[in-house]
This record gives sequence, structure tokens and C-alpha cells, in this order.
Amino acid sequence: MSGANDREAVFPTRQSLGIMKAKLKGAETGHSLLKRKSEALTKPLMQTNPFASVLIPDNTEITRRIDEAKRKMGRVMQIAAFSLAEVTYAVGGDIGYQVQESAKSARFRVRTKQDNVSGVLLPAFESYLTEGNNDFGLTGLGKGGQQVQRCRETYARAVEALVELASLQTAFVILDEVIKVVNRRVNAIEHVIIPRTENTIKYINSELDELDREEFYRLKKADAEMKARREAEASAQGGDKPQKDDSTPADVLGAGDDEDVIF
Repeated sequence: MSGANDREAVFPTRQSLGIMKAKLKGAETGHSLLKRKSEALTKPLMQTNPFASVLIPDNTEITRRIDEAKRKMGRVMQIAAFSLAEVTYAVGGDIGYQVQESAKSARFRVRTKQDNVSGVLLPAFESYLTEGNNDFGLTGLGKGGQQVQRCRETYARAVEALVELASLQTAFVILDEVIKVVNRRVNAIEHVIIPRTENTIKYINSELDELDREEFYRLKKADAEMKARREAEASAQGGDKPQKDDSTPADVLGAGDDEDVIF
């Protein structure tokens, strides 16, 4: 990812350099925020091993709660199956048709709410019983009334366990998907966007330095040519000046030695 060709296709200018620096700063800020978001989403789910200094991925809080809910559901469903067998034995037949005829409206209902975990909305399911008449009041009136009531309560606990398990499983699936998406973005910024932007900045700086060197060389060359031109012009002007005339008349009154004249 650090190759010279792995960069943005930009024209090397000062403006492009400023844009790339702003992009690099934004990428680093986004990487930091996404990294903290990933840690915030993972931290509530992780359970630290007291005998080790590392986090064990398989030993998470939510998976532990899901495992407990599944074990609880298995035990409750087993008890419910036995209680239904007791009802069948006590009543002497199948009471399914009586239950279907007696049930007018659902008393056991589920409501939802949303929990906000680091900006992620997680649905949470909660079971509750509505106020009203007991539709099963006459079921098992002749015989097996206690077994019917016990079976009803057991299956109510089984439904509560199922609702709890559904809430935990839904939260786990949503959090797992969000964490994967955030981690992919973190890795993309860390290993693709930031190195690519840094390579682009290095390329622009190298090109601008080369342009500065070329400009300096051009100015130096132009200055040398102008200096040579000035020297040539000065030499030409010096050659055109009139020469000094040495044929001036001699000074007759000077102190020179004259030959004696004999008459």
C-alpha cells in the first residue's frame, strides 16, 4: 500500500496540497472516532479473564447470557413437556380443543423498547401479562384442574425464557454486524485511505520541490544572461569612445634642453 503509484490522480499544486492535507486530517479524525466506537461497542460485551491480561473473544458477556438463556429454556421446556403429559394423563385425553375454544384474547403479550449503545439502536423484548378474566377457569373443572394450572404456569415461564432469548439473540446479531462494519471501515481508513493520501502528499511535495528548483535554476540562468548582456553592452560602449590624440604641439617654453645656435 506504500507504493509510489498508489496515490490520488491530482495535479501537483499548492491548492491540491492543502486539499490533501485536509483530507488526511479528516481521515485520521474519522479513524480515531470509528476506533473508539468499535471499542465502545465491544467493551460492554467483553469479559476480562482475571487470570490473563488479554481479552478472550469467546468469553463475552452476551454469549454467556445467551448460553444461560438457552440452558434455562431447555430445562423449562422439559418441565413443561412433563406437565403437559401429566395433564393428558389426569384429564384422560387431549384438551387442545378446549384451550382453543376457551381462548378469546391473548393475555401473554410482548412489548418492545430500544436501547442506545454508542449510537446503535438495539431492540429489547419484554413479556407481560394483561389484566382480564381467566379464559381457562373452567378447563379441567371435572378433573385435572391442578395439573392444568401447573402446566399453564410452566408454559408461561417457557414463553418468558423464549422472549429473553430472542432479545439477547437479536442484540447479539445486530451488534456483531455493526462491529464488523465499523472494523471494516477502520481497516479501510488505516490501510488504504491514509497511506494513499500520504503518498499523494509526498508526490505533490516532491513535484513542488522540483518546480521550485527549476524556477530557481531558470531565474539564476536568466540573471546570468542579463549580467552577460550588460557586460557585452558595456564592452561595446567602451570600444566606441574616441582615442586620445597624441599629436599636440610641443611646449616651446618648456624646460627641455635646446641645442646651441651659433651664428
